[in-house]
Amino acid sequence: MDFAWTEEQAAFRREVIRFAQQELNDDLIQRDRDEEFSRSHWQKCADFGIQGLPVPQEYGGGGADTLTTLCALEALGYGCRDNGFLFSLNAHMWTTEIPIMAFGTEEQKRRYLPKLISGEWIGLHAMTEPMSGSDAYSLHTRAERQGNCYVLNGSKTFATNAQHGDLFIIFANVDPSKGANGVSAFLVEKGTPGLIVGQKLHKMGLRTSPMGEVALDDCKIPVENLLDKEGSGQAIFTTSMEWERTCILASHLGMMQRVLETCVKYARERSQFGQPIGKFSAIGNKIADMDVRLETGRLLLYKAAWLKTQGRHPLREISIAKLYVSEACIQSCLDAIQIHGGYGYMTDYQIERELRDAIAGKIYSGTSEIQKVIIAGLHGF
Repeated sequence: MDFAWTEEQAAFRREVIRFAQQELNDDLIQRDRDEEFSRSHWQKCADFGIQGLPVPQEYGGGGADTLTTLCALEALGYGCRDNGFLFSLNAHMWTTEIPIMAFGTEEQKRRYLPKLISGEWIGLHAMTEPMSGSDAYSLHTRAERQGNCYVLNGSKTFATNAQHGDLFIIFANVDPSKGANGVSAFLVEKGTPGLIVGQKLHKMGLRTSPMGEVALDDCKIPVENLLDKEGSGQAIFTTSMEWERTCILASHLGMMQRVLETCVKYARERSQFGQPIGKFSAIGNKIADMDVRLETGRLLLYKAAWLKTQGRHPLREISIAKLYVSEACIQSCLDAIQIHGGYGYMTDYQIERELRDAIAGKIYSGTSEIQKVIIAGLHGF
C-alpha cells in the first residue's frame, strides 16, 4: 500500500496552500463578527479551479479523481482559516454539482455545470425541513404534476448558501404513499415565481457561511427541470452525502493540522516556571493526542476516498470517518484552547473560532448518532 501523494499531487497541494494563505484570510475576524460571506473569495477559488475539481473537463472542470480532490480540499482547509467559507464551498460542490453530474441530462449538465464551475453561479440544495432532520425523507414539501409542469409547495430550513444561491435543488415528495421512494429532486433557478428565500439564520459558528429558510408557494417549474426521474430523490441525496462526508472532512483534517502546528509553536515559545510549556507532560500529552487524532483521521478518510476511486460505495468507511473526524476535530480544538490558556479564549488568537466552527461537524451531513445507526445497521442491528 502506498500512502504517499504522487509528485503531481504534492505539487498541487503546495500550490493550493500558497493560494489559500495569500488570498482567503483577509479581515477574517471582522467578517466572522459580521457574518459576511465573501463573493470575491468565491470567484478567486473558481478562477483557481477549486469548484471544478471533480467535474469532467468537457464541462469546464478539472476532471480530478476523488483522492486528488481530497488532497486539494485538505490543503485548502490547512491554508484557509475561514471554515465557514469552506463549508459553503463544499455545500456548493457536493449538493449541487455532483447531483447534476451524476443524474442530470446532457442538456442540464451543459446548461448548469459551466456556470457553477466558473463562479458565476452559486448552488445549494434544500432538503431539511422544520419537522424533518435526521428523518430526512419525511418531507412535507409536495410536488404535483400539472401538464408539462410541476408545482412545488412547502418550506425548507438550514439551507446553506440560500441568500446567495442561483440554483436550488429542491427535494419534494411526489407520492407520499411511497415514503422515501416518492421523493424527487427539482432544479429551481433564482427568480422563479414562488421561490422565496426567507430570513437569514444566525449561527454559533461557520458564521461566514450564509444559511437561511426557503419557501415554495405554488412554485411552477417545467418538467425538464426534474433531476433524473420521479422517485430518484433518495439515490440523489445518498450520492450527494457520500461525496460530502468524504470531502468536507478533508477540510477538517487540514484545519486539525494547522491547529496542531499552532499549538506546537506556542508550546515552544511560551515559558512558565523557567521552561517551555511543551516540556510539561500536561501540555505535551495534549499535543501527542492531537497528532494521533490527525493521523487516525487521515487513515480513515484516505481509505474511504481510495475505495471511491475504485468505483466502490464505501458507506461503512465513510460513516466511520465522518463519526471519528468530526468528534476528533472538536476535541483537538478544545485541547488547543487549553494549551493557549486564557489567550485561547480570546478572539484575536483565532482559536476559539476554530472550536465554534468544528462543533457543527457533529450535526451536518448526518449527525454522529446517525453515523452510529448506519454502522450498527451494517452489522445487522
